[in-house]
Amino acid sequence: MIIQNSGLEGMQSDLAHLDESAEKLGFFRGQWEYYRATYDLKLEDASTGNDYYLRMNTRAVEGRLESPHAVLAIEAVYLGRATFPHGLEYESPVPQNVLDKANDRLKQLKQMLE
Repeated sequence: MIIQNSGLEGMQSDLAHLDESAEKLGFFRGQWEYYRATYDLKLEDASTGNDYYLRMNTRAVEGRLESPHAVLAIEAVYLGRATFPHGLEYESPVPQNVLDKANDRLKQLKQMLE
């Protein structure tokens, strides 16, 4: 599920500030290479036992991810259900409580980056 209207798409931040802000909210920088990185947040649905991941794609618009001064732009933000043994499935319906948690964290991150 692509999260529309999060307000984060197109926002820019230097790598050090984005890492610090995201980490405070429970995100971790997962996959990354010289010019792209993803930030993931694990969200659990206690009623079903399913895990969901809120994921943000970012791309370096200045510098490379080797430098804390690199500037990243946030691209797509999406939410998927974790599947075994690994991977995310984006077509399943997302429970409202998980969606609410995801939107709350995105709102907090947006405030931290403004």
